[in-house]
Amino acid sequence: MTPNRPSPAAAARTAVTAAANVTRGLEHALRSTVTDPTAKPDGRRRRWEKHKANRRTELTDGTIDAVRALGADVGMDEIAAHIGVSKTVLYRYFTDKNDLAVATAVRFFETTLLPRLTETITDDVDEYTLTRTVIEVYVTAVADEPNLYKFALTGAPSSVATADSEKLVAQLMTDLLVLRMSERDADTSGAEVWSNALVGAIQRAVDWWMTERSMPVGDLIDYLTMLSWSSIVGIAAVNGSRQAFVAAPPTLPEPAGTDHPVPGGPASDHAAAGDPIENAT
Repeated sequence: MTPNRPSPAAAARTAVTAAANVTRGLEHALRSTVTDPTAKPDGRRRRWEKHKANRRTELTDGTIDAVRALGADVGMDEIAAHIGVSKTVLYRYFTDKNDLAVATAVRFFETTLLPRLTETITDDVDEYTLTRTVIEVYVTAVADEPNLYKFALTGAPSSVATADSEKLVAQLMTDLLVLRMSERDADTSGAEVWSNALVGAIQRAVDWWMTERSMPVGDLIDYLTMLSWSSIVGIAAVNGSRQAFVAAPPTLPEPAGTDHPVPGGPASDHAAAGDPIENAT
């Protein structure tokens, strides 16, 4: 590791902090649904807004307990009864069940996922180990909370909770990619595209796995790491350059037991040019 170069863990912690800031910004936006943005601020109003924010957090924590105890399909009446309030109280702080689901997703990230990431990121790991660690933390966090995951992070394709949960993780990955690639003077123009593509793929795979459970969780983590790390290595090989990649895409390895390039693949098109990664500029 070169002098003055942040460690992978330091870069990851910076990204976690950035994601936490996004989380807090999202929760602030959610709280605005129960306030009047046109009202003039004063001391009494600020105290009341603080009370409402604290009460909203208490109700969200109560909802998490209710979902854990009663299941992902729990209704607003059941949630209110479990918390010990009326349904009217819930609707005073949340516009509807979807709003409550979004708040639950944000709280899940704040209290479960982000602390686990911070605790497991250490200074003595390389980029590959860090990549696998981030995936492992995410997968095990949701695997440990199947009811909460279904309630807060999944649902209809248009679910706001799903979109915002992906946004938070994609923000973390984007910040991490930009930090690491900038140290290499690489082109970071595609960082948001790559981050959202990888996070979307991981989330869809986890959604599928949470329903099917067709393989051990360790296998899922290995396969997701295989996909993500291969993508990162491929991007790094061309220094993030879209032009270099398009000009000389990497070749597929030859099938075992053959001496010929993959028919119709880039290997046959670029074999005469030598190693495309070496030739890319």
